[in-house]
Amino acid sequence: MTQSKTKTCQNCNIEFIIEPEDFEFYKKIDVPEPTFCPECRMKRRINFRNEIKLYKRKCDFSDKTIISLYNPDNSLKVYDQKIWSSDKWDSMEYGQEYDFNKSFFEQFYNFSKLVPRPHNLSINSIDCDYCKLAINSKNCYLSLCSSCENCFFTTAAHSKDCFDAVWLIKGELCYECINCSNCYNLFFSQYVDNCMNSAFLYNCRNCQNCFGCVNLRHKKYYIFNKPYSKEEYEEKIKEYSLGSFNNFNKIKKEFNKFKIKFPIKFAEINKSHNVSGNNISNSKNCFNCFDISETLGCKNIFIGLFNLKDSYDIYDAGTNSELVYEGIEVGSCKNVLFSETIISSHDIQYSINCHSSSNLFACVGLRHKQYCILNKQYTKESFDKLRTKIKKHMNDMPYTDKKGRIYRYGEFFPPELSPFGYNETIANEYFPLTKEEAIKQGYNWYDKPKSEYKPTIKASNLPDNIKDVDETILKEVIACENACHSRPASVIPATGVIPAKAGIQRIQKLSGSPIKLGMTEGELGMTEGEIKMTEENTSCAGSSVFRIIPQELKFYKKMNLPLPHLCPDCRHRERIKQRNPLKLWKRKCMKKGCNTTFQTTYSPDRKEIVYCEKCYNKEVG
Repeated sequence: MTQSKTKTCQNCNIEFIIEPEDFEFYKKIDVPEPTFCPECRMKRRINFRNEIKLYKRKCDFSDKTIISLYNPDNSLKVYDQKIWSSDKWDSMEYGQEYDFNKSFFEQFYNFSKLVPRPHNLSINSIDCDYCKLAINSKNCYLSLCSSCENCFFTTAAHSKDCFDAVWLIKGELCYECINCSNCYNLFFSQYVDNCMNSAFLYNCRNCQNCFGCVNLRHKKYYIFNKPYSKEEYEEKIKEYSLGSFNNFNKIKKEFNKFKIKFPIKFAEINKSHNVSGNNISNSKNCFNCFDISETLGCKNIFIGLFNLKDSYDIYDAGTNSELVYEGIEVGSCKNVLFSETIISSHDIQYSINCHSSSNLFACVGLRHKQYCILNKQYTKESFDKLRTKIKKHMNDMPYTDKKGRIYRYGEFFPPELSPFGYNETIANEYFPLTKEEAIKQGYNWYDKPKSEYKPTIKASNLPDNIKDVDETILKEVIACENACHSRPASVIPATGVIPAKAGIQRIQKLSGSPIKLGMTEGELGMTEGEIKMTEENTSCAGSSVFRIIPQELKFYKKMNLPLPHLCPDCRHRERIKQRNPLKLWKRKCMKKGCNTTFQTTYSPDRKEIVYCEKCYNKEVG
C-alpha cells in the first residue's frame, strides 16, 4: 500500500497529508494527487456557488425581465429556466474545435460564456420565481427549498409556513431555526428535534411547551431548565412578551449567557460509524464531512445525501451518486469529475449544466448527449483519442492564474474564472473576506450598485411591539440596521474577547446592553459567531433597505413576533454565523477525569464546555 505523503498547498503554503486510502481513490478515478489542501479546495469550489443573491436582469432569449442568480453586469448569456429547458434552442450549435494553441482553462472559460445558462435551478415548482433553487415546492420566496410550501427566507425541505431558517427539515410554523427537524411552532432555536410550541431551545429533543432550555429530553413546561406546572408555565410565559423587539433582545442575551453554562457534544453525529466532521447521520467511513446523511466511504464533503458513496471533495451531491470528485451539485451520477450541476449522467469531466448525458469533456448545457467535447459531437474512438490528447495538453501548457498558481489536469476551475464575485457566494458566508482580502487572494468581487430605493424609516424607528404594527408598514422602505452602523477599523479575532476599537457601537447594539473592553462572549450574552466580524461583514449584506411583504406581516401577527430590524440577507448571514465552521480541531473532553480525544468544529479558544459523546450522554441522557 502507498505510504502517506505530506505536501505543501500551493495556495496557502500549509502542509497537508495525503493518506494511503486517498491514493487508492485517485487511482480508481485516474486523477493526479491534489496540489491544494482540503480547505483551499473547498473554498475554491464554493466560490462558484451563489445561493442567496438574486438580481433583476433580462432573459437573453426573450428580453423579458427575470429574477436571476446572475447579476445584470455578468457577461454570461442567461435564459429563463423554462426556455433553457425547452427545445427552443440547441446547445450543440455552440460546438467548437479544441484549440491546442491556448490553455484549456482559458479556452473553456471563453467557451462557457457563450452557452446560455438557466436563470435559476428550480424544478417543478409553482410561484417560486424569487427562489434560486426550488424543487417540488409552492409559494416560496428567497429560499432554497425542496417539497416546501409557503416558506420564506429559508433553506428547508418538507416544510410549511416557515420563515427565516437554515437547515430546517419537516418544520411547520417555525421561525429563526437552525438545524432543526420534525418541529412545530418553534422559534429562535438550534439543534432541536421533534419539539413543539417552544422558543429559545438549544440541543433539545422531544419537548413541548419549553422556553429558554438547553439539553432537555422528553420534557414539558420548562423555563430555563426549571419545571413548572401547566398553569404556572402559561402564566410565567406571558411575562416574556416576544412580540416586543426590546424584550426579544433581552431574552436573547439572557439565553446566550445561560446556554454557555451547559456542556455540548463535540459533534452532531447520529447513527453513524467511523466518521469525522459535524451534522452527520446514518453514515459510515466518512471523514472531514459536514451536513451529510446516508453517505458511505466519502471524504471532504459539504452536503452529501441519499446514498452518496465513494466520493471526495464535493459540495451538494447525492441521490445514488458515486465516484464524484471536485463536484458541485451532482445527483444520480457516476464518475463525474471537476464539474458543476450534473444530473443523471456518467463519465463527465470539466462540464457545467449537463443532464442525462455520458462521456462529455468540457461541455456546457447539454442534455441527452454523449461523446462530446466543447459541445461538438465525436465518435467514441475519436472522443477517447482527443480527450487523452487534451489531458496531456493541460499538463504541457498549464493555466497560470494572476496569483501564479498553476492549473494542470486534475485541478478544479481557477477561482478567477467563477461567474460570481466572492461576496456573492457561500464561500464568503463560511470563509468571510473583505474586498481587499478577496482580491489579494485571487477572487473576483462584485460591487453592487447603490439601491434605487430610498429608506422611508430606520429599523430603530419601527414600532417595538407587533401589536402596534398595521398594514401601513407594507409601504415603508426600511433601512437595514446593519447599514446604519459605521464599520469597525479592524478584524475582531476569534478569541471570544472584545478588543479595543472594534465596532463597539455595533456589538453593543447586538448585545442589548453596555459593554466594556475585554468582556468575554459569555459575559456579553453573545455567541462567538455574533462577535467575530470583519470590516466588510459588519455592513449590510443586502441592498441596505428592505420591505415587509404581506405574507411576512401576517405571520408575525399570527405568531406574535416582532418586526425584524435586518434585511433578509443580513438575517441569513446572522444565522450562518451561528453554525460552526467547516473545520476540525483535535481536542480533549473537558469532563474532569476523562482523557478521550476527538475532532471537533469547536476551536480550542472557544468558551463552550465540550464533552465527548459518552460523557455528554451520561450527563444529558
